[in-house]
Formats: sequence, C-alpha cells, structure tokens
Amino acid sequence: MGSLAWEVIGVIDTEGDCAEWTFPAHPGAVRTARGAVRDQLRDWGLDSLADLSALLVSELVTNALRHATGPIGVRLVRSADLGTTLRVEVSDSLPDPPRERVARPDEESGRGLQLVANSSRRWGTRPADSGKTVWFELAVPT
Repeated sequence: MGSLAWEVIGVIDTEGDCAEWTFPAHPGAVRTARGAVRDQLRDWGLDSLADLSALLVSELVTNALRHATGPIGVRLVRSADLGTTLRVEVSDSLPDPPRERVARPDEESGRGLQLVANSSRRWGTRPADSGKTVWFELAVPT
C-alpha cells in the first residue's frame, strides 16, 4: 500500500485464513480497501477473485461512507468451514441494514447492492455490537 498507508486505521490481521483492516470514514478509504483486498487475494493465490472482490468491496465501502459515520471494517475469510467459498465482510456503525433498490436508468447511484447480489453466491447482513456487517460470498475456483 505504500503511500496509502496513512488511510488505514489499523491492520488487525493478515495471517492465515483471515485478513482484516479498519479504514477511516474518508473517501480515500474506498481505494485503499480495494487495494488491500486485491493484494491479500493475490497473496493467497486467489488472483481470479481479486478484481470482482475489489469491485464489490468498493460498492459496500462507498455505501458505508454515504450512510454511516466512523470507521469501516473490511474482513476476508477463507476457511475449511466455508468450503470452496471466500467470505468478504464490510462493517460500519449504522445499525440499519441496507436496502436493495431499483435505480432508474438516468440515476448515477443505487446499483451497488444489485451488483453485489448478482455477482455473489450469497450475500446478507447481520447486526453487530455497534452497527452492522454486510457480507457476500464468492465461489473459490478449484
């Protein structure tokens, strides 16, 4: 990440089958989160999932910036419990779950959750101690 390191509040873990970061509620967080996800997936040998995962993380981090305040968490999990699945989670301080909506053709926003829903194996939300986590799963090629 080099010069973008100032945009990361903390790297919680990048060892083993989990990688987790916290980003400030700042527009640069979208780019930094996207880069962190790409780099980690390439380190894990999951290059084929890097671009799609980074795109979907961009959408969810952008939603968090628009609707919540405070730090944004991003977490990647690849584990035997999930089988051939990569789980990606984005957490923020707003407890309200996101709502998928249909954007009109002339609107420039409102398609992020549709993109997540249509591109992932599954997606959803869960409440957190303070806020919520939006997650999606992608099939890991075998």
